[in-house]
Amino acid sequence: MPKTPRRAALYTGSFDPLTFGHLDVIRQAADLFDRLVIGLGAHPGKAPLLDLATRRELILEAVARIEPEPDCAFEVVAFRGLAVDAARACGACAIVRGLRDGADFDYEAQMAGMNATLAPHIRTVFFPASASLRHISASLVRQIAALGGDVSAFVPPHCAKALRRALDEAQSKDKGG
Repeated sequence: MPKTPRRAALYTGSFDPLTFGHLDVIRQAADLFDRLVIGLGAHPGKAPLLDLATRRELILEAVARIEPEPDCAFEVVAFRGLAVDAARACGACAIVRGLRDGADFDYEAQMAGMNATLAPHIRTVFFPASASLRHISASLVRQIAALGGDVSAFVPPHCAKALRRALDEAQSKDKGG
């Protein structure tokens, strides 16, 4: 009997930090794909709060806890450059993107068009955020945490701890300690 081809997708982002919104997209993609590669992109001009190794470990820990356990293999890779190049490199047939609102759609639709021109065989698949998670953005989570707010409604507990630790270390460095 011929082996069924595995369908792989790439979900890119900075995941700084991983939020419940990101996990929502990951869960949805895991229902459709056999393999989901989570690509930690390096954004020129942006310095992440959480280092690459920490973000990778936080993601792996979070996806290991997804219930019910999806029939999907997860990988986390770092990449520089174009998402379509990263998708080619990991053998993905699709790039996964999450949508919170109309502004996200406008931006992501434009990116999907550009990516389709660069790599016509790689599709972009959009997943709408669940209604209860549409307001979550990693940048707002970082701001709330930096101001001493409780981010437990927005990120898994292990991510909240890592975020607090990173902020404490940054604050200690700023004080010369």
